[in-house]
Amino acid sequence: MLRLYLYTLCHCLFLLGTGTNGLPTSQAPLSAPPALSLNRTVSKEFFYDLEELARIVDISYCVGTTGIQKPFLCASRCQEFPRFELVTTWNTGPLLADSCGYIAISHFPSPKRIIVAFRGTYSVANTIIDLSTIPQEYAPYPGDEGTGIPSDSILDLLWKPLKHVRRMTGAVEDKCDNCTVHLGFMTSWRQTRAEILPQLEEAIKEYPDYQLTLVGHSLGGAVAALASLEFKARGWNPKVTTFGEPRIGNQPLMKYMDDRFLPDGEDESSSMYRRVTHVDDPVPLLPLEEWGYKMHAGEVFISKPELSPSIIDLHHCEGDEDPQCITGGDSTTTAPADDDTKSWLEHANLTEIWNDGARVLAIPPRYKLWQLFFAHRDYFWRLGLCIPGGDPRDWYREYLHNDTEEL
Repeated sequence: MLRLYLYTLCHCLFLLGTGTNGLPTSQAPLSAPPALSLNRTVSKEFFYDLEELARIVDISYCVGTTGIQKPFLCASRCQEFPRFELVTTWNTGPLLADSCGYIAISHFPSPKRIIVAFRGTYSVANTIIDLSTIPQEYAPYPGDEGTGIPSDSILDLLWKPLKHVRRMTGAVEDKCDNCTVHLGFMTSWRQTRAEILPQLEEAIKEYPDYQLTLVGHSLGGAVAALASLEFKARGWNPKVTTFGEPRIGNQPLMKYMDDRFLPDGEDESSSMYRRVTHVDDPVPLLPLEEWGYKMHAGEVFISKPELSPSIIDLHHCEGDEDPQCITGGDSTTTAPADDDTKSWLEHANLTEIWNDGARVLAIPPRYKLWQLFFAHRDYFWRLGLCIPGGDPRDWYREYLHNDTEEL
């Protein structure tokens, strides 16, 4: 019943979100963070890299709709990457733990990369429900490889010695004491790993000098985060970029991630993990801290609410939860909906049903879940539509080139 209720609500919001009538003309931040110091500003090269990766992950939204075909063809932005070679796509199905994406090889003169792009979910109802899931214990690779074999079966008795041999000959046994992870996100990764590992291992053997590059948006960012931990344990040293990544686990798990991607003394601006957030986006603040979830380091904050950002709008953040970045809009007090939100809900005749939903989900209104359709999609471009040129509002915008003098 809850799923039906959320689906109806979010379907109505999506229809409204694709138009302009009755929508607020501006999207105020959750709460204005303090001014950022200029020395946190990113470099031009860093900016261009993130902008390109936003377009690369936008292509992943073609998986499950019109598709991506070889050599690298789709209804979206594929023509912008003529040196890309598609390896495979995957789609685990439209369930709570759905996962979609593609693997592609980026050949010279493009940067030499093996790219794994993780798509966000199309279902906003799934997004909200997934962000309400209870945590489970996290066991690092190769301790928990998600085989799906029942623990009390004969196959499990056969599997345990084999797993022991793999530990003795391959990856080193690792521990993550008191670590917990979001059950839905972990289930998505377990389903995904079975789909992509054979092709990925083959690509790494064929192109050993190519950089393994992971990129994900929304829930795809959470799956990319968990994939990156396993790939690190395998010795693959991935470079990871996520946009609008939700919180995936508790404080011990976040420290475990920081220790692997940001060793002591290393500058955060040179980290192999970039967690890009955007002012107004509620997803990086979910699941709630009150439920035991925390953030990890590597945050890059976009402080400009509307498209398009420039270099001065991007900022390196310090530590796991920098108060001058996305957490500057979070607080422990429940704020009422602002006037723009109230006006929009009244226009859509959704005030009562939205308030009921907020009570059912126990998510305070300060998180403005309607921003799932706006700020959560606005990372350099409006992500999430597999049509030529991306979202129609982007059709008259040219993508940036690294030799452009000004942004």
